[in-house]
Amino acid sequence: MKKYQNKRLDDSGYSFLEVMIALTIVGVVTTSIFSLYIRQHKNYMIQEDITDIQQNARASIDELGRHIRMAGNDLPYSLDAIVASNTNPDTITLTYRAENCDTYLSAAMPQPSAELKCATDVSCFYDGQWVYIFEPDSGGGEWFEISHVQPGSKHIQHNTMTLSKTYGADAILLALTEVKFFIDQNTNPDHPALMILRPGQAAQVYAENVEDLQFLYRMKNGAVVDEPVMVDAVREVMVTVRAMSNNPDADGVYGASQNQDDDRRRRTYNTSVHVRNLAG
Repeated sequence: MKKYQNKRLDDSGYSFLEVMIALTIVGVVTTSIFSLYIRQHKNYMIQEDITDIQQNARASIDELGRHIRMAGNDLPYSLDAIVASNTNPDTITLTYRAENCDTYLSAAMPQPSAELKCATDVSCFYDGQWVYIFEPDSGGGEWFEISHVQPGSKHIQHNTMTLSKTYGADAILLALTEVKFFIDQNTNPDHPALMILRPGQAAQVYAENVEDLQFLYRMKNGAVVDEPVMVDAVREVMVTVRAMSNNPDADGVYGASQNQDDDRRRRTYNTSVHVRNLAG
């Protein structure tokens, strides 16, 4: 009997208290690991959002600056280099000549739907291109879409649309760039976007989560205005872009700190662009 009792006393095992202590330690370690993971994941998401804000805003600033610098380059006097709208968010339309592609008519058009008989090489034009035709004397003109270019005969067709009038011999045809920038707040109100619109095309998203666009114009006399009356007197365009995060702040406090109705992060960027192609 004594031998059996000694064997029972020597049996290995864990007490209930030891098991509870072990479980508590495992729980503390596991909680710490998960807390660290959640914190690191949250920081990663924040940095990703901030990176997206910076990329969208800077891309918008760069694209706007590029077109503003070119505005007014080699335009006929019938076209404005800048059309400004103080609409809050503002809009801006910029027009300029970016390539050396032009011709003039060798014969007057018998009717507005007639093809254009040109005097010089037309191989720089292409099907589907939007171009500008105008009378060099009167200055009146219009945009239209080329349906087909015939380099051999130097003819340009516009079968998809009829011009508003006939143009005489020596009317000039130019390949121009016209681009309009505006903020679309209606398609997806939670994710407004900077849009770019070209003649004859549907508006395209240029940068997502851009919610505000503002312009100020410094005139030749030094005055700063929201909307210039004399476009040729514009010397500098000051641009402000505000971009927002794709996701709300997880803590739900960021928007309130900026007097916003939501909890998205926001950054505002500014730049100033000199308009080099307008009259001195």
